[in-house]
Order: sequence, then structure tokens, then C-alpha cells
Amino acid sequence: MLKLYGGARSRASIVQWYLEELGHPYEFVMLDMQAGEHRQPAYLAINPVGKVPAIVDGDYVLWESGAILLYLAEKYGPSVTPEARGTLAQWVSFANATLGPGLLNESLREKETPRLLSAVETVLSQHPYLAGQELTVADIAVGATLAYMQLFVGLTYGDYPAIADYLTRITDRPAYQKAIGIRYQV
Repeated sequence: MLKLYGGARSRASIVQWYLEELGHPYEFVMLDMQAGEHRQPAYLAINPVGKVPAIVDGDYVLWESGAILLYLAEKYGPSVTPEARGTLAQWVSFANATLGPGLLNESLREKETPRLLSAVETVLSQHPYLAGQELTVADIAVGATLAYMQLFVGLTYGDYPAIADYLTRITDRPAYQKAIGIRYQV
């Protein structure tokens, strides 16, 4: 069975959300981050950087949330064309390399927020999810980032009605509630 390693409040919840959406069985291995379990030799053998999340799927070991999401989409998600796979990878990379840092970094936030959110708003005003009519791994990555920004930095989306509707749509999903919602009740 696939094992997902994470902490109580970590990016592992994003991977857990996607596993729940896929309906793929997994075991969540909760590491006590306060006690430093992620820096012990047993876990460092899985992820030498000592960060979470990481997965062990049979004999295959992978860490970094974006890489894990893309791997799970490829292995356990619906079959897609190379072009669709590229679009999904684009959004996952955008979430981790552009959107998250742009919104989280206080020195960049004022400048980056309108530019980044306007682009997402444009896409979501055309269809309910980033890649079309159905939720995909792209929505897991971007949606979690947008939801976390509400929770952790108090970002509001009043000027972006398509994003606000999107967040309601994805955070009401049972898989989101199971993986993320119950951990971050405000």
C-alpha cells in the first residue's frame, strides 16, 4: 500500500487531498515534526532533505509535493493526452514556483497578487476548473495554495468572484474536508 509521510499541518495534506479525490488507498504516516522525527535516520532514508511530504509506493520513493501530485496523476488518475499532461504540469508548477512564493512572500505580495490572481480569475471565469469542466491535479495544487493564503495570510478574494466561487466549490468537496478542512478550521 502507498505510504504518505507528513506532519499534522504540512503540505502532505495537499497530497492526501488528491489521494482522497482519486479514491486510491494509502496509509498516512504522521511524523511528529516537533519531536524531529523528520530528521531521524529512518525518515532521512526516504527523504534526505528531511522535509514532508514524501511517498513510498511499493519500491518507489518520491518527495516534493508537486512531483508527488504529478506522479499520482500519471499513475492513478485518468488517462490524458500529452498536451493535457503538459497543462496539468504547468498549473502544478505555477502553484509551487510562482503562485505560492508570490503570495506568501510579504515583500512581493502587493505587486504580485493582482497580476497572479487576475490570470487565475480569467481562466476560472471561462470554466469551473483550471483545466476545464472537471477537477484535476491542477486544482489540487492551485486550489490548496489559494485556500492556504486565505488561512495563513488573510488574503481575500472579493475582487475575484470566479476565484471566490472556485474556492467554495473545491473546499466544499468531501475529499478536501477530510484531508485539509478538518485540520484548518477557522
